[in-house]
Amino acid sequence: MTNKETIIELKDVWKTYKMGAVEVHALRGISLKVKRGEFLAIMGPSGSGKSTAMNMVGCLDVPSKGNIYLLDKDIAKMSESELAKVRGKKIGFIFQTFNLINTLTARENITLPMVFQDYPKEERRKRAEDLLKMVELDNRMGHKPSELSGGQQQRIAIARALANEPEVILADEPTGNLDSSTGERVMDFLTKLHKEKGTTIVMVTHDLKTARHADRIEFLKDGQIVPEKEAFT
Repeated sequence: MTNKETIIELKDVWKTYKMGAVEVHALRGISLKVKRGEFLAIMGPSGSGKSTAMNMVGCLDVPSKGNIYLLDKDIAKMSESELAKVRGKKIGFIFQTFNLINTLTARENITLPMVFQDYPKEERRKRAEDLLKMVELDNRMGHKPSELSGGQQQRIAIARALANEPEVILADEPTGNLDSSTGERVMDFLTKLHKEKGTTIVMVTHDLKTARHADRIEFLKDGQIVPEKEAFT
């Protein structure tokens, strides 16, 4: 496999929701390729289809029309159990609201995805501790989310996303709940992860400063990919 390999491809993807008698087209024929080792940002105003596009890329939903390929496999032809397995092993998620479990410690939050992939207990523990060192929070491994700052929680969330050594990291507004300086630190970490480890990252954001950390930016408006000058007009 080379760094130029297409890891995710959307081909003429539509997503239509029925709201009573009304059809709402959240995505309108999007075609997009994500290459292995790429850092892609998807930008657009509220209601542009960013979250729906992220759900498609992350195999959280299937298209109404069109095809989505993950490593050349069409996700529309997979069962829900197959999709769940793909999500668990191939994709790591970072959410705006962190989504950490408040009753678990930092280390336990990181080991949780590995439980579902049947990693042995000692391997889970060792990997979680290694990831905590990587995000510079090994001195907080016994702390629960309520005992951590927002930036620390987001770094724990990043470590958790890396737990199963996924092919792709999906980051949904990763700095949305952080102040600007903490958000910049989180983005510096994601950029370092991309450059030093070659991690493939797809990030949704409404903030151009955040998006500029990426190699490439695609702009969405009304469910379609558009040139930058049209995205916010």
